[in-house]
Amino acid sequence: MKEIILIKLGEMVLKGLNRRTFEDVLIKNIKYRLRGLGQFEIKIAQSTISVVPQSEDIDLDEVCERIGEVFGIVTYSRACVCEKDFDDILAKAPLYVADALADAKTFKVESKRSDIKVESKRSDKRFPYKSPEISAQVGGKILSAFPRLKVDVKNPDVTVTVEVRDYAAYIRCGVMRGQGGMPVGTSGLATVLISGGIDSPVAAYMMAKRGLKLNAVHFESPPYTSERARMKVEKLLKQVSRYAGSIEMHTVPLTKIQETIRDRCPEELFTILLRRVMMKISSRIAESTGSGALITGESLGQVASQTMAALGCTDAAATKLVMRPLIGMDKQEIINISRRIDTFETSIEPYEDCCTVFTPKHPRTKPVLRFVESAEREAQLDEMIEEAIANTTVKRIEA
Repeated sequence: MKEIILIKLGEMVLKGLNRRTFEDVLIKNIKYRLRGLGQFEIKIAQSTISVVPQSEDIDLDEVCERIGEVFGIVTYSRACVCEKDFDDILAKAPLYVADALADAKTFKVESKRSDIKVESKRSDKRFPYKSPEISAQVGGKILSAFPRLKVDVKNPDVTVTVEVRDYAAYIRCGVMRGQGGMPVGTSGLATVLISGGIDSPVAAYMMAKRGLKLNAVHFESPPYTSERARMKVEKLLKQVSRYAGSIEMHTVPLTKIQETIRDRCPEELFTILLRRVMMKISSRIAESTGSGALITGESLGQVASQTMAALGCTDAAATKLVMRPLIGMDKQEIINISRRIDTFETSIEPYEDCCTVFTPKHPRTKPVLRFVESAEREAQLDEMIEEAIANTTVKRIEA
């Protein structure tokens, strides 16, 4: 039997006249994620995208796994293709759902009642059978093949759905949840400040979910930070790229600037001055790459540099909109997401980033902007900032 993947769209169905643009980007992203798995025909009709394998040796389990990582998809499922002929539907239904019902039988053996409900969605009103009749006859055919089963229309163990659509009919059994959100690239380009910690990869994931294509800026301070620390960040970006697509990583050397701040500035302002330098450099890189915003993983009050006053001083140095998707989250909420997207274990590897270099013992939690700017002027960092930008390296990261 021929099997395909049926994909249901997310909130883009509300986009009105712009909807086709969003759908085209989503199809492009699906094709990108399925590279290397074989040839597919991908088309959209009646708010459903169908992914049709062009050969029988394609691994549909891997196809489903990758589709499940594409933003813009609310649900997806494997489905058997039938002719728009009721005899063909009735013949294929018991065969196609046999594996799912085998699990249900086992579930019954474990003292749980195994039930089945058949639903039908009749998108094509020209099909000569109404939905209740389709449901009743397909349900009867399945019961004949598996007489141990019972019908429970309220709380079934297995739901078999028959969809009669414009060109064919489909039988599917079970629905998998997608990532939701908007297709990556439909909201523009933004630059994420990526460290080796837990927060910034989650922030990158969350803004990609809102349709942003991502660049990344990473700051390193050799010899205080190691090659392993940079490789850790590349590994994190590679995992994020499973959802966000390819990411251009800009690595900026910050050693000279950090040593100058240490030598010339009040210790309690080390962190806030460093954050301002990062914002200035990231804004410049964003400008040169056509990026419209910066993304950070800051959460209000989590550390001294993330108080309201400190964030205000930091933002004053940026020339781009700063997005902080984690700002109202607590640490456990952020950790939960990092576990779900499989970045947590990498984030806790013991390779420190430049943010932990020269950390003050008593950082200022309520810095005053004019005093911070005065200390920054005295440090005379402008030429060093230009040098750091000139020595930035670029690498493309892909899943």
